[in-house]
Amino acid sequence: MRNWTRVCGVVGIGLISAGLSGCASVNPSSTPKRSALDQVVQLQIFLDSQRFGPGVVDGHAGEFTAKALALYRHAKGLAVNAQPDLSGIVPYTHYTITAEDVRTLGTMATAPADIAKQKRLPYVGLGELLGERFHTTRAFISGLNPGQNLDTLVPGAVVKVPNIARPFRADAFTSGYARVPVSGARRVVVDTQLRMLEVSEGGRLIAAFPITPGSLEHPAPMGEWKIAGIAPWPWYRYDEGVLKRGERTQVFYMFAPGVNSPVGILWAGLNRPGTGIHGTAYPETIGRSGSHGCIRLANWDAATFYTLAQTGMPVTIR
Repeated sequence: MRNWTRVCGVVGIGLISAGLSGCASVNPSSTPKRSALDQVVQLQIFLDSQRFGPGVVDGHAGEFTAKALALYRHAKGLAVNAQPDLSGIVPYTHYTITAEDVRTLGTMATAPADIAKQKRLPYVGLGELLGERFHTTRAFISGLNPGQNLDTLVPGAVVKVPNIARPFRADAFTSGYARVPVSGARRVVVDTQLRMLEVSEGGRLIAAFPITPGSLEHPAPMGEWKIAGIAPWPWYRYDEGVLKRGERTQVFYMFAPGVNSPVGILWAGLNRPGTGIHGTAYPETIGRSGSHGCIRLANWDAATFYTLAQTGMPVTIR
């Protein structure tokens, strides 16, 4: 495990004492005074734009914001209390609902046999779409727009949203996500204790994202692996035998691709059958609820990971 005394100035994950509470301060001479929540939103937007995922952008200085900040400082060779310059970051912007947004909505069955009959697994409401697009939660966007029912908005309606650098557009994945050229040996390290996935290139940390790394019943497989294949918009084989006992059976259902697929928008399979790095339909559960031995990312982080990942890339799970 990384020496967190060296990286963060503290032992373990108590990172707020390493400067998180002050890291979002801005230059008052050039930027309007903002609330503490807005300052954290600024910090989260900054980290997200640098490919150091803070989890959901919601103004709460939680575990993953602290870890992302510590890893960003480590990657850039900064002091443990270095404060990013956030003076140019506007925390919020406004988004106009489009007719295409409304057209992409649909319904989701609940029983596996019925889900298997669907041709797509879409967003079921505008609140869900907006939350994922702007790397946050439906609840946070609702709080930014008091008195508005997000799911009854019509084209032309305007909503306040976090001003993130790269809104997640499911309709543009993968066309809008250019692969990042490789300048050195690239590898992935999955730290199951810290619940972070790190991408390094030539020994230099270039990205990190919060994850759910398996569960007590189905832990992620420790060891050295490789990415055997990368599939955007994967089909999903639902097999209760695999989910409950890790045993493949003859009773299964095939789920079509979609944002609400159990594996989200991306499957990066390892050279271990049934194990991969993938997205999720429930980004707010990252780091909390367990997965079935896989490495789960929020869909927006999975989209960024897609730009970095390569077939054959080494993956260390520890």
